[in-house]
Amino acid sequence: MYRIQMHPERGRRGRSFRALHLNPHLPAISDRVRVCFLDGFAGLRWRGFRTGGEGMQDELAQLMAALRDSRDFETAAAATLRRMLAVADAAVASSRYAGRARVLRGIVHLRPGEAYRRLAALDVGAREVTDAGVGTPFFTSATAWRAVVEHRCAVSIDVNIGTVQPHAPDAPVTGDPGLAGFHSNESKQRFLGRHATHVCVLPLRTPSGMEGMISLEADCLAAMGQEFVWRDAGDLLQLLTDIAAPYLTALPQRPVATPEVDEFLPVVGRSMAELLPILRTFALQDETILVSGATGAGKSRLARWCHERSGRRGKPFETLDLVTVPEDLQMAELFGWKKGAFTGAVRDAPGVVARSDGGTLFIDEIDKLSLKAQAGLLHLLESRSYRPLGEGTGEKLADVRFIIGTNADLHAQVRAGRFREDLYYRVNVLPVRMPPLQDRQDEIPLWARYMVNRRHRERLPDGSARLAPEAEVLLTTSTWPGNLRQLDNIVRRAYTLAMVEHAGSTGDLVLQEKHVARALDYEQSPGGRPLPEALRAAAQAFVGEARRRGSPLDLDYADGFRGLVLGMAIRQVGRDEAFRLLGRESLVKNRNHHKALKRELEKVDVLYKALGEDGSPFSDLLENEDAD
Repeated sequence: MYRIQMHPERGRRGRSFRALHLNPHLPAISDRVRVCFLDGFAGLRWRGFRTGGEGMQDELAQLMAALRDSRDFETAAAATLRRMLAVADAAVASSRYAGRARVLRGIVHLRPGEAYRRLAALDVGAREVTDAGVGTPFFTSATAWRAVVEHRCAVSIDVNIGTVQPHAPDAPVTGDPGLAGFHSNESKQRFLGRHATHVCVLPLRTPSGMEGMISLEADCLAAMGQEFVWRDAGDLLQLLTDIAAPYLTALPQRPVATPEVDEFLPVVGRSMAELLPILRTFALQDETILVSGATGAGKSRLARWCHERSGRRGKPFETLDLVTVPEDLQMAELFGWKKGAFTGAVRDAPGVVARSDGGTLFIDEIDKLSLKAQAGLLHLLESRSYRPLGEGTGEKLADVRFIIGTNADLHAQVRAGRFREDLYYRVNVLPVRMPPLQDRQDEIPLWARYMVNRRHRERLPDGSARLAPEAEVLLTTSTWPGNLRQLDNIVRRAYTLAMVEHAGSTGDLVLQEKHVARALDYEQSPGGRPLPEALRAAAQAFVGEARRRGSPLDLDYADGFRGLVLGMAIRQVGRDEAFRLLGRESLVKNRNHHKALKRELEKVDVLYKALGEDGSPFSDLLENEDAD
């Protein structure tokens, strides 16, 4: 177990010290927490408010005990916020604003890698954190995030006058409009609508980097334009944040109920079920959502899902895929044009902004937007107004909610000079990352069933179609660099093959394993992932799983990969041919292949169970070997 020793203050040697124990499976905590001078805090002033020594020790000891006993993120977040709000409340009570200010709430924003993973809020007096999935009016600020990342320290925000004050020594107060996302009137009104006039934002840091932030909100009109209590309490608040950081970032999310599926998101697996509570919260706001993820992963479907759960449902939903629009026509597609604006403009035409008025506009592949069009979009996002091409004077107001999609690293695009930094911070307000299909393997057979039935209903509304279990296993164990788009193509191809074979017969249409195998064989190798790259990806996934769980994942489990290769080959070409294909024909000739196959498939079973699965995808092959 790790131990944090809390030593007596200098001059009080001889007093006993306490030791707290940390969960050894969690990441190392920051250096500032490893040795905390806590014993003998009586009379110590933390930058302006007085705290009793025993009370301080008890507060930190209780937090450590609560974190140690936490089994999920939500429990740890509640314990952390409860104590941070108590510290903030004590700071207010000891300040000149006593009786004129009130601490409102705290929010944990977990957003590693520039994408939100979890949210949890605790209002003063509440017992439990509010789950993001129940529609709590969370508000997140792109400016707050940018400020703590740039300054690497806590910041204080005066909402009414739009200033940001880093807690670093001698750091100037800034009202820089470049800190987009908060300085806008929309963001200000959303904070004030929550009665939050002063906000403290603290970085949530681990040895691996910035993992998120914790924001505290207070209401104090008397402190407008004046320094509030955040800097006075800042050191202690940051200490509590640093103590909690390894728990908040490493503990799993509380299990969520499987959400109901619908026509907009007909399949929801485990990983998507964890993401949907955040998306449901984001959908209820009007801020811009940035959905990143691989091409074909389903970003447009997710955008439509968010629209249907927003206050704009029933209003227009428009999509602009910039891959399909030449650069010289992007401004016209966005804003429309007047007759005669350019050669070929023979009549007035509204752009997607006008067509989506009152509703939602999904702009996909935003990294393909030209620098000229980026300037136009930035103006639209900041002023909520635009001018169609050829319009003489005046601008049109835009009542539109934006959802942005990309498969590129926009921050890298900014560094390379291909994407405007100010636009980046304008669209990166509510960032989420959609995992690729390869990371949602439990969804593959569900999506395949949905696609088969949808395809069959289009051709034979009264008929029924399904996939054989072996066909679903083959799909699940294949790789999908093209994500849902590629899976849909394979299913359509397998469906056509099955229909050709089924012609003239009655009964259900069943897509057999052979149909799927042939459909996969038609895939062009240039579009697939080269084997060395796929092997590297598999290795990275193995290491990533070990890091995610925070406990060892024995290297011997990787031996199951041999069995995966062998089982896949058997699925596609049969048992004896698989041994020949993989250079083990002699085992078949010598009748030794039964033991070899059983040995390799048992390793697969061990690997899958270690990863939390019920068993291997080749359990039926193992049963057949036992029967033989």
